[in-house]
Amino acid sequence: MAKKKLTSYERVRLARSKDRPSVMDYIHELFDDFVELKGDRLFRDDKSIVGGIAMFHGIPVTVIGHRKGKTTEENITYNFGMTSPEGYRKASRLMRQAEKFSRPVITLIDTPGAYPGIDAESNGQSNAIAESIALMSSLKVPTIAIITGEGSSGGALALATADRVWMLENAVYSILSPEGFATILWKDAKRAPQASDVMKITSEELKEMGLIDEVIPENKKMFETMDRMLLRELKELGKIKSGSLVTMRYKKYRMIDGGAH
Repeated sequence: MAKKKLTSYERVRLARSKDRPSVMDYIHELFDDFVELKGDRLFRDDKSIVGGIAMFHGIPVTVIGHRKGKTTEENITYNFGMTSPEGYRKASRLMRQAEKFSRPVITLIDTPGAYPGIDAESNGQSNAIAESIALMSSLKVPTIAIITGEGSSGGALALATADRVWMLENAVYSILSPEGFATILWKDAKRAPQASDVMKITSEELKEMGLIDEVIPENKKMFETMDRMLLRELKELGKIKSGSLVTMRYKKYRMIDGGAH
């Protein structure tokens, strides 16, 4: 029997499901000897971002990801995956450290967007996101970003300006939530399903448009597939000189924004 094709909004609901693997599940399944590193060295530790050093098939790597909760208590602790400025500053600190010690950076993205509170804005939210994007785009080490659930707004892009961007089959990647899009366009958040179709946010659509590089099927062999893909890409990217990595990354994103001819 043919597999039923899901609507865009059904994909959104799947991407938000609390039953999806968490960032710690991916770290446990894919990496060895993970050591978490905390704090931004300026203000505090934002628990909505987890990051640290790990081993992947004998390769030292830096892993950074958004963390959501599965229970009400966890959601409050991790602020529903909405990161504050100090979380992005922590991510930037770990990326700089990775570059210093020549470690590839792997990011796992699952966020409804950066935290929009007044305290976050007053603490430099937009600047922290912009700095993270600028830093990641200029890193002289290989970078791979994997969108595992929601990838919304600058909160996602701050960890997704990578050499390779992959998406899980039922993940979504967009400029903002469908509800936010519908509210702005039609003043009606209930039209989110229609907005999802207009926005082109599914993995297949984004792959077709060239905005992501690979789609990872969600099946029993998902972790095996991710493991194989990561190993292949890290070996390939590891052969490229650091200066060439930056140049290739620049050209990649210039092509996306239409700036290259």
